[in-house]
Amino acid sequence: MYTFSSKLKTFSFALMIIGLIGVTYGFLSTPNSVEEVKVQLHESNNAHGEVATTHENGNQEVAHSDDTHAEHVYHYLKNKPWSALYVALFFFFMISLGTLAFYAIQHASQAGWSVVLFRVMEGITAYLPVGGILLFVFFVLSSLHMNHLFVWMDPEVVAHDELIQNKSGYLNVPFFLLRAAIYMGGWIWYRQHSRKLTLAQDSDSGISNYTKLFKRSAAFLVFFLVTESMMSWDWIMSLDPHWYSTLFGWYVFASMIVSAITTIALVSIYLKGKGHLEFVNNSHLHDLAKFMFGFSIFWAYLWFSQFMLIWYANIPEEVTYFVSRFNDYKIPFLGMVALNFVFPLLVLMNSDYKRVNWFIVCTGIVILIGHYIDIYVMVMPATVGDQWFIGIPEISSVLLILGIFIYVVFTALTKAPLLAKGSPYIKESEHFHY
Repeated sequence: MYTFSSKLKTFSFALMIIGLIGVTYGFLSTPNSVEEVKVQLHESNNAHGEVATTHENGNQEVAHSDDTHAEHVYHYLKNKPWSALYVALFFFFMISLGTLAFYAIQHASQAGWSVVLFRVMEGITAYLPVGGILLFVFFVLSSLHMNHLFVWMDPEVVAHDELIQNKSGYLNVPFFLLRAAIYMGGWIWYRQHSRKLTLAQDSDSGISNYTKLFKRSAAFLVFFLVTESMMSWDWIMSLDPHWYSTLFGWYVFASMIVSAITTIALVSIYLKGKGHLEFVNNSHLHDLAKFMFGFSIFWAYLWFSQFMLIWYANIPEEVTYFVSRFNDYKIPFLGMVALNFVFPLLVLMNSDYKRVNWFIVCTGIVILIGHYIDIYVMVMPATVGDQWFIGIPEISSVLLILGIFIYVVFTALTKAPLLAKGSPYIKESEHFHY
């Protein structure tokens, strides 16, 4: 049995406390009024040597333009801590959900090599109920107009936007929350049910529980493929309801699965370094590194496919997504392509490197940072416009949710033996060599 070390527990609590303080500061430091923003903009313009010029017939137009700009900046700055928290909540929930999908694939495909990693996957998916509750509360707060991330939730915006009005049959608060509850309920049910069956299989001399899990995993994957795409439309793409992409669900899935497999590898290496998972060998880690490499290429393929098709067609409703990111987010937008594709391609191409633990850890950290930036670039342009920078709200939100994630995952790992010994493929997995 794995024991949650006091040092790691203290570390997770420290992350939560530091993160909570930073998140609180982020909310308290936002401007309180449009007038305050106007003063800040005026001081900023003066600091940059920008002199306002007035004309007899243009004074009112200039004043109105300044007021409109200040109001936009005010709403963006008020959204900023909410957006930072949302990116962190979604990112870690995505890791847990991606791990659940990978776990279901192992059962549905009757894979033998990965059985010794089942408990690690179950530990990571233990965050799913916690992360689901946090996200659902966030959505409820958004529907109560505590923030303006989802503009289609604002009746004033909808009243003057014919396009959003035409989508109101789908984009409305009750249906949005109902869909979120269905998605999360289905995912969490499968996680809890599969965990129950694998634990029961440990003490069962037959394979009845294994057979049930095989069938239910196959059914769950059908449910997951549909709900994951709809989730990406609801939770990410609807932040900018004027934009759409038919590849977006797959694109989010690619980011989700590579982040999940990377986390499985990092947790496995940590546990093995602490003297646990003695049945996990270099071949298991080599296979995880191969999946990290393969799905990084898959992510890059979908990124390029989405970009190339939209760029080539040059339809105004579609290109606006990339125009805003090239104009205002060029460094993170292109930087995450390097982190998520170029770096894994060059580093993990060599087969020998996939067997070096510290190499996998360093590469994995870079990949996770890259995919956090990927989610960041998906969310921020629609919610904070050009008023972005990675500061205290962003870093604190990551630390807060990371602390919760570590605590939940490693607590779950203490609840059962780290070897799923009841699987009929356990011997094959223990003696797996590539």
